[in-house]
Amino acid sequence: MALLEVKNLSIGYRTKQGYLKAVENVSFSLEEGRSLGFVGESGCGKTTIGMALMGLMPPNGSIGQGQILFDGQDLLKMTEAQRRKTRWSQIAMIFQAAMNAMNPVQRVGDQIAEAILVHHPEVEKAEALTQVEELFDLVGIPRDRLRGYPHQYSGGMKQRAIIAMALACKPKLIIADEPTTALDVIVQDQILEEVKKLQKEFNISVVFISHDISIVADMCQDIAVMYAGQMVECGPREAVFDSPVHPYTKALLSSFPTITGEKGDLIPIPGETPNLIRPPTGCRFGQRCPGASPTCSVAPKWVRVGPGHKALCCHC
Repeated sequence: MALLEVKNLSIGYRTKQGYLKAVENVSFSLEEGRSLGFVGESGCGKTTIGMALMGLMPPNGSIGQGQILFDGQDLLKMTEAQRRKTRWSQIAMIFQAAMNAMNPVQRVGDQIAEAILVHHPEVEKAEALTQVEELFDLVGIPRDRLRGYPHQYSGGMKQRAIIAMALACKPKLIIADEPTTALDVIVQDQILEEVKKLQKEFNISVVFISHDISIVADMCQDIAVMYAGQMVECGPREAVFDSPVHPYTKALLSSFPTITGEKGDLIPIPGETPNLIRPPTGCRFGQRCPGASPTCSVAPKWVRVGPGHKALCCHC
């Protein structure tokens, strides 16, 4: 049985202009110890899925339909008290903006210890701080920085502290939302290597969210390509990136530079993403697709193109 199974998930936001359909009929599963990467343009619904898995939707957000089965339990049927017990002890998150994820007036060590104390009230604070020191060893932060405040940490150190916080209660699943945003490439590489090492060491499942194809290709075994609130292609990393079938996946890969393979000009994707308050009735990529035809005015269905590899397209 999969550790995480999401079925027909639809999420929207109430706005002044109307109801925005941020995620529509998304389904996927994740086995224990594996990593699944969500990739796509900004605004395609990647982070919304991550926040829904954590149960941290904003007040104007709502889940219209679907199931989120974690370890056999539907998270959407849990009470808020039950979700609080699951959050961080079973499912944790590495947030995109590390500085915003921390309380600026509390010491970093105390903030990480708090997660341990909330979920394990039998643990004394001194013991919790000892555990934080061990977490600092794991992620490469000197123990003498335990009593430092967030503003005293560099960008890479703050991100490592957030990873330590995510590991504090030994969760089965970690959601990594753009964990290396705004970091230089050297620190990026260090952080990503740290995440991979910890995932392997503790057999953690990871949902990795990024707009950077190269990072997702390096980090994840399975790939889900998102466009305008829908998942349009998914499958093993090699199948999706080496043999893409959906026109959007092909266009996305053609617009991204590579240091391997044949060199060529980058090809931008023409046009703009559709308005998700009034999305197209047919294929959402149809207006930007070079191979669009009249059949694209009808909502496409999933087509299986290989083992574990499928695409949402009329022409696949």
